[in-house]
Amino acid sequence: MLTRSFPRLAVLRYPLVLAVALMATACGKGTDTAAPAASSTPASTAAAPANAAATPAAATTPAATRQPGPIVPPQGPPPVLGTDYEEIAGGQPWQPEPGKIEVVEVFGYVCPACARFAPTVEPWHMKLPADVNFHYVPAPFGPEWDPYAKAYYVSEQLGLVDKTHMALIDAIHVKDTMPGEGDPPDEQKIANFYAQYGANAQQFLDMMHSFAVATKVNQGRQWMTKAGVTGTPTIVVDGKYRVTGGKSYEDVLRIADHLIAMERAAMQG
Repeated sequence: MLTRSFPRLAVLRYPLVLAVALMATACGKGTDTAAPAASSTPASTAAAPANAAATPAAATTPAATRQPGPIVPPQGPPPVLGTDYEEIAGGQPWQPEPGKIEVVEVFGYVCPACARFAPTVEPWHMKLPADVNFHYVPAPFGPEWDPYAKAYYVSEQLGLVDKTHMALIDAIHVKDTMPGEGDPPDEQKIANFYAQYGANAQQFLDMMHSFAVATKVNQGRQWMTKAGVTGTPTIVVDGKYRVTGGKSYEDVLRIADHLIAMERAAMQG
């Protein structure tokens, strides 16, 4: 069921009026799509859980440093195939590494649901055990999304993701200083943003237009298609499992924890 996509500025001005409408939305191909977190159809949009908080990244969120945690048993009931997650036929990790379990969040910087998910998923992935690799894959869902997808891959090449990821979400969704949904794309403004974190703005812009970055965006698009990802945020575990359930963002990660444990057990035989 499609819901009305609210202008970003209206959301900031009238949070009490719009919070309920926003809590059940997820982002897909430039459209906010209301959907339950669980879905059994391949064409469904990845869901923001129905009771997810409507608060994006806090303005004061500092850059985090990865500190792997211990391997602990997952909490709560095991996830249910077809309700909490889907198996991806012939699925492959985004960036496979021998002996490592991969977790990917497919996201978009302009996606309001991703902004609300960020304060939950960011500290979670920073504490994943050392045998788990976490990656972001930016969704190129259209004119407002594509420049940020290119910018993400440039920032990845320059080693700026940890410094800039939460800060850029904050700039778009809290401070309203960067283009978001409904705003004209502005690549120069994006390059200038990254210049605040040590990049050369012109070099950054040139890299956004490079063949290498265009290739990476296309590879990401192809990987998303094979993984059955049609909306954001979506969690994919080791290229094999797409999380589709969860009553809250914490519950989405509970499901992911179980799928990670399943993969770990399979790797250990």
